[in-house]
Amino acid sequence: MNDLLFSIPTILFCGIGYYISWRYYSKDSFTNAVLLLMVCGLALRIYTSADFFLHTWDERYHALVAKNLISHPLTPTLYDHPILTYDYKNWAGNHIWVHKQPLPLWTMAASMKLFGVNEIALRLPSIALMTIGIWLSFFIGSYFFNKKTGYLTAFFFSINGLIIELTGGRLATDHIDIFFLFFIELGVVFSILFAQKQKVIFNLLSGVCIGAAILSKWLPALIVVPVWLLIVIDSRKFKLREIIYHLIILLSSCILIFLPWQLYIYSVFPAEATWEASFNVKHIKEVLDERTGPFYYFIERIRINYGELVYLPLIWFLWKSFKNIRDKKRLAISIWVLVPLIFFSIAKTKMQGYILFISPALFLMTSDFFFLLKEYKKNHRFKWLFNLVLFLFIALPVRYMIERVKPFEQQNRNPDWVIDLRKLNDRNISKGVLFNYDKPIEAMFYTNLTAYQNIPDKSKIADLVAEGYHVIINDDGKVPDEIKSINGITIERFNSR
Repeated sequence: MNDLLFSIPTILFCGIGYYISWRYYSKDSFTNAVLLLMVCGLALRIYTSADFFLHTWDERYHALVAKNLISHPLTPTLYDHPILTYDYKNWAGNHIWVHKQPLPLWTMAASMKLFGVNEIALRLPSIALMTIGIWLSFFIGSYFFNKKTGYLTAFFFSINGLIIELTGGRLATDHIDIFFLFFIELGVVFSILFAQKQKVIFNLLSGVCIGAAILSKWLPALIVVPVWLLIVIDSRKFKLREIIYHLIILLSSCILIFLPWQLYIYSVFPAEATWEASFNVKHIKEVLDERTGPFYYFIERIRINYGELVYLPLIWFLWKSFKNIRDKKRLAISIWVLVPLIFFSIAKTKMQGYILFISPALFLMTSDFFFLLKEYKKNHRFKWLFNLVLFLFIALPVRYMIERVKPFEQQNRNPDWVIDLRKLNDRNISKGVLFNYDKPIEAMFYTNLTAYQNIPDKSKIADLVAEGYHVIINDDGKVPDEIKSINGITIERFNSR
């Protein structure tokens, strides 16, 4: 596929769509304006997700586990039929795989069950959730400030390059952090609805969303709780006793969602579950997978992911929030940003996706500051300076979106190595195993083979042949002669990444 034939119409479509959206916004027609933001955001997410191969790092592992879950949803596996010995402490080569919480994996499995085992079906839930997230951002922004601020917040969410790249699985943490972000946002939305309407169902749903977020990426989801508390207090519709009562309901519904799975894996897969729990704690105390950086790592990353000017609204907003601590809405937004930043800055292992869930709050801060400058501009002699700054607040996020989406960069979206793997399915190989292949996880996703990077010894291969296995060895030019001499094996060369 010629990537430019795909990218140019996408950019033109989005450019026109965002312009028309802005025109609707100018006329206070917010419903139409936000719907167009969602349509354009959807187009960008589809464009970035239309890579017909699995990306390195996390996506390939999540894809394979999700594929295996189709057949046995309560038994998460990486190597579904391991042939060689494995160490359950090695998450990259394990059999039972409880390295991540299951909700995103279940959802991806359901999508592939409906639409086939392919990359688009894998990414479809993330595409849908992050398109809905645009509207959620508008709703949250409208509550904390007004519809104009909500619209700009939704616009930033729509074009954010980090969100778009993670939706397409192009970065580590990929769909896991997308699900986490979605349920954090949805939990805040239901918290707002509960405070406004005083209906228990919304409080229950908020708790369910927190539980779903934990079932996506563990305990940082509890950031919704202080946000919920401040929203409820700010509404002035509840007495202290009522707040405590509803807080218990919130936490109880949350626990009912995430706890059963934890009890299940500790009872059925105790060794794996115990190890993974300790491994997760290690992220705080140790540098894992060479993912490290200085204590200010995330402070620097927000510049890269949200534009250089993000520090101005961040500092101003935090100062104003803690100067007037009675402003519960501003305080809630500040806590949403500040607590995760501090926590993950202390943690030793660092990845940019870890703080993705503070994005809506950062967009809120930026939008609020944008309109503050717009008001100051009216009575200021240097209007051109304010216009320049306001322009940059919009232009820089757009620039970063273009850099991440890469619409003008020719890319091979259907590489030869994937084509080779798909062709293996035409042979209808049963009980097959592939050795000496540098992408074993991808091989198991695209085929029904069990695959390994290494070549076992001659006796092991001979035993497998005797047991009726169809043994295929990738010829990388370094296969030992003693292996080549084994009768009953297939040696052929596959394209590499």
